Amino acid sequence: MAKDPQLRPLPRLIFASRWLQLPLYIGLIVAQAVYVWQFWTELVHLIEAVFGDSHALELLVHSIGYKTDAVPDKLNETILMLVVLGLIDVVMISNLLIMVIVGGYETFVSRMDLEGHPDQPEWLSHVNASVLKVKLGTAIIGISSIHLLKTFINAAAYDEKILMWQTIIHMAFLLSAMAIALADRLLPHAEKHGSHH
Repeated sequence: MAKDPQLRPLPRLIFASRWLQLPLYIGLIVAQAVYVWQFWTELVHLIEAVFGDSHALELLVHSIGYKTDAVPDKLNETILMLVVLGLIDVVMISNLLIMVIVGGYETFVSRMDLEGHPDQPEWLSHVNASVLKVKLGTAIIGISSIHLLKTFINAAAYDEKILMWQTIIHMAFLLSAMAIALADRLLPHAEKHGSHH
């Protein structure tokens, strides 16, 4: 049985400092629980509004920022679409949180030894810092797309400058993610090419 290599005191301290990230990941798990609560609250209000609860409908209209002179008598297609997009948004941000919590812990803190576990996520089997960057980039683009769609459906509630800047920011996210993905593809080739010399 191989003996663990003994680190000198300073490297051991520096290496152990990675555990300082643990409270951060626990904090993100708490944030995940808040998102679950938010999702179910919105869903309950939506179901109540479908059955004609005017107070639930009023709460939904205010939460989605729907611009109207008076709260409609019943749920309409636009409000329904905005609420559903809001729920999708919560799910996508929740997915992003899971990627950061699980992927970040596995990459930067400690191995989880999930090999062979039936519930091991497919993306986690080959996770590293660069894969995580690309995954997070694509998740942020998805979230930004949902926000943009919500904004354009409810365009009357926004100033033209806000619409323009949201579109510009979305394009910037898109270009950034493409640049990260391209760099990720080129880097291994460059390393392989360099190793032949």
